Amino acid sequence: MRVLFIGDIVGAPGRRIVLERLADLVANERLDLVIANGENAASGFGITPRLVEELLGAGIEVLTGGNHIWDRKEILEFISQEPRLLRPANFPAGNPGRGVYCGTARNGVPYAVLNLQGRVYMAANDCPFRAAERELAALPAGLKIIFVDMHAEATSEKQAMGWYLDGRVSAVVGTHTHVATADARVLPQGTAYVTDAGMTGPHHSVIGMDKTAIIQRFLDGLPVRFEVPDGDIQMSTILLELDPETGRALSIQRQSYRIED
Repeated sequence: MRVLFIGDIVGAPGRRIVLERLADLVANERLDLVIANGENAASGFGITPRLVEELLGAGIEVLTGGNHIWDRKEILEFISQEPRLLRPANFPAGNPGRGVYCGTARNGVPYAVLNLQGRVYMAANDCPFRAAERELAALPAGLKIIFVDMHAEATSEKQAMGWYLDGRVSAVVGTHTHVATADARVLPQGTAYVTDAGMTGPHHSVIGMDKTAIIQRFLDGLPVRFEVPDGDIQMSTILLELDPETGRALSIQRQSYRIED
């Protein structure tokens, strides 16, 4: 079973490359399932109902979120109506939406996607480790393919989650920092792991934002408006080969695609 994860989609450039390249990737790579982090799809901050529908229509089956999921107020009501848009499962009780989605892939294999958020250098939400235990225990019996988006700042917290879930989920893929890491591997008990999938959007930037404004902010500390620029548009992805019978990962590859500006 072949699963593609698309790293954090940032603004119009990120959406553009997904719309232009994903259909060919699905066909050429014989993909059974496509998942993406979409919490920065709306000008770099949040996501709107229209953009959710656009990205799902482009061939993405599930969109995960993180700390920017509530940045657009119109998503608060919409997220409860669209189960394929997730927010972290360890957000406080009573938050709209949900942190896990169960579906059936193109090859007929059932799967689950679990969204978690770290707490180190981030908001003091509920414990992601205990939330993972709760959500995994509630999944249908016999479900083998389980993908986890661990949206976190600290590499240590992401790695800890990978080891904690090794052998119990198919993959733990980190998001949030927008910088792809070079540690993709299959852990000893069969869980694919990478600390961060990277960013889908303009790479002539500072994690997706105009580099000139960011540099100026570091120089003088004054407020600046963060905007998504153009330039070197890349789609950072993680390609997983999973055994549908056991749920174990057979391989994990980090891949990047470009389009002309």
